[in-house]
Amino acid sequence: MPEVPVYTAAEVRAAELPLLAAGEPLMARASAALAGVASEQLAGGHRVLVLAGRGDNGGDALFAASHLLRGGAGHVEVVIVLTGGSGHAEGLAAAQAAGARVVPVSEAAASVPDLVLDGILGIGTSADPSLRGAAREVVEALLPAARAGATRVIAVDLPSGLQPDTGATGDDVVLPASVTVTFGAVKAGLVGGRGPELCGELVLVDLGLGPGLARDDMRAVVSVDRVIVAPAAGPLT
Repeated sequence: MPEVPVYTAAEVRAAELPLLAAGEPLMARASAALAGVASEQLAGGHRVLVLAGRGDNGGDALFAASHLLRGGAGHVEVVIVLTGGSGHAEGLAAAQAAGARVVPVSEAAASVPDLVLDGILGIGTSADPSLRGAAREVVEALLPAARAGATRVIAVDLPSGLQPDTGATGDDVVLPASVTVTFGAVKAGLVGGRGPELCGELVLVDLGLGPGLARDDMRAVVSVDRVIVAPAAGPLT
């Protein structure tokens, strides 16, 4: 398995800034790679539930959903729960234009999807990463199926409810991932604390952050299951 360095959330954010300033479409590249992994994980299933927070992780999940619906992944049905009250505007528009629909927590909680894209929280998670409100309600409802393996879960960048630097959780209301698709670099919380217990298979999407990530700053070197070089991306759709 490939070995890669580990960094803090702040170090990853700092490495992203010059690329974003240069107009590099990091979200487009990340979401295309995420959609590829999601297509693999469906494995004959077709019901996808997107848990979308209002930040960039939610945007990654929503754009990935639009790729799934447009990309010939079979007869895919996508429903979305907006856990933050509103979603990433462009990502939500793209997903809905491709055929996804937004549903209330009650409808999502009553179903057993084949695949969940967990895009609730990302590296902006606070020192207390506990889920609240609609996010907590829907995750509590999905936990039995996820723990039993009846629903596969892809964590978008990291499992929501996991602190990105320490791997701590506020409680047990965290969806255990079948696969975590993390972007740019492996965050310290994925390999420390409860990270290894909750992240499942660890896939790193290389977004070209290397020049901004000093080897002297790395926290460790760890093995990951796979490294994907993110494809060059066209317009976000």
